[in-house]
Amino acid sequence: MKTIFGVAFCLAASIIGTASQQTSTAQKQDTQASPAMCPMHDAHSQMNERGEKGMGFSQTATTHHFFLNSSGGVIQVEATDAAGASDKSSIRMHLEHIAQAFQNGDFDIPMFVHNTVPPGVPEMKRLRENIHYSFEETARGGRVVISSSDKEALDAIHRFLRFQIEEHRTGDAVDVH
Repeated sequence: MKTIFGVAFCLAASIIGTASQQTSTAQKQDTQASPAMCPMHDAHSQMNERGEKGMGFSQTATTHHFFLNSSGGVIQVEATDAAGASDKSSIRMHLEHIAQAFQNGDFDIPMFVHNTVPPGVPEMKRLRENIHYSFEETARGGRVVISSSDKEALDAIHRFLRFQIEEHRTGDAVDVH
């Protein structure tokens, strides 16, 4: 029944989008109509909605970056507007919480945001005594530095960060630097 409703919803959105594109010639010259997008199938948009709930700040007013390095990696989030004091404060509070939660083996927030268990998480939980997480403030937000000397833990950290790069569509390098 849910599938039928979802298909009907997408069909209705498509029809409405098509109808809105059939405007007068004068309106077509002023604006370009974009194709209707089915919100039921926009996984990235849904992830961002869950991210705003789970992280406590706008996903569109911030940028996420994930960096891999030989000792682990970095999760960095910054406000896109340098004057965004409330965004910076929310980012910092979230990242401090994440560093502590991850250190305790709690990955509930990324599992909620991504609606799945990210690759590497089971190993990061199991090997948490071999991984160190620390929070650092940046000018526009902050970062969580993840480090380990354990080869299995490093592999798990890198898989986790690569998943984040793909899911958040950051364009960050997936190779270890």
